[in-house]
Amino acid sequence: MKGIILGIESSCDDTSAAVIEDGFLLANKIANQQVHREFGGVVPELASRAHQQNIIPVVESALYEAGKKPGDIDAIAYTRGPGLMGALLVGSSFAKGLSLALDVPLIDVNHLQAHILSVFLRRKDEEKAMPQFPFLCLLVSGGHTQLVIMKDHLSMEIIGQTIDDAAGEAFDKCAKIMGLPYPGGPLIDKLAAEGNPNAYNFARAALKGLDFSFSGLKTSFLYFLRDRVREDEHFTEHHKADLCASVQHAIIDSLTRKLVKAARETGISEIAIAGGVSANSGLRNAVYKLGKQKNWQVYIPEISYATDNAAMIAITGYFKFLEGSFSSQHVTPVARFDQLD
Repeated sequence: MKGIILGIESSCDDTSAAVIEDGFLLANKIANQQVHREFGGVVPELASRAHQQNIIPVVESALYEAGKKPGDIDAIAYTRGPGLMGALLVGSSFAKGLSLALDVPLIDVNHLQAHILSVFLRRKDEEKAMPQFPFLCLLVSGGHTQLVIMKDHLSMEIIGQTIDDAAGEAFDKCAKIMGLPYPGGPLIDKLAAEGNPNAYNFARAALKGLDFSFSGLKTSFLYFLRDRVREDEHFTEHHKADLCASVQHAIIDSLTRKLVKAARETGISEIAIAGGVSANSGLRNAVYKLGKQKNWQVYIPEISYATDNAAMIAITGYFKFLEGSFSSQHVTPVARFDQLD
């Protein structure tokens, strides 16, 4: 079944629009919000206002690049949640209004499911291997860390998740402790390339099963640095690369240990990672290395599709479009994953 899907993403601080035709990506546009840097994190009210300013130009830009007009659209997919409620309301309200104006179906999308399905993104004439079902996905982002079995495009089973902080949150909080500017995760990745990952040892949670915990690692890092700075006020600056490499190593070790355990217990060798933290070079390299050791088929989205983007919303919308899974104007955004039905 053919279809042209407009995807809209506004869950946090990136306003994005994308166009997919018959399963192939034609355009993916993102407007970033630099205003949050001076506050050391996303300010929800400022994010909502920026989305209002950006959403129409971003959608127009995506349609222009795709060579499509509003009348060509067959359905509109938007992020329902999880995310910041104000930001979600801007995207969902725009999507609903446009669907009424164009008289086309509306498709609500689970942001986390969309991250996983980003591994299916491709452009026309692009040769790219696709996961076979079932596949196991390590979903790692600033707000969530989960192990998920994908049984088909629209059927997912969570077999492990964090009981406290997400991996991305651990990256950002450790970066903040070191005085690195927001967003800190990418800066840790960059500095880690220059440091020794075994310079310092930070706590890993010893949880049974497939769940994760990063609060202990974060606390271990905080107390370690506090004690060293008392002895030498310039300790952080003099050892920043080693600190970044060591904390990154600890987080990646925690993630990959559980991934190996999950693959062994499920017998699944089709492995994917997704979410914003899948852009981390250390994690990508570690999973590719494990793939060679364990004889896995590994799938990781391009970095431009790893962070929040509308292309992943559009491809999820496309698969729901094929199933005729549409939503009504009465469906409301939800801020938390456990509120999604």
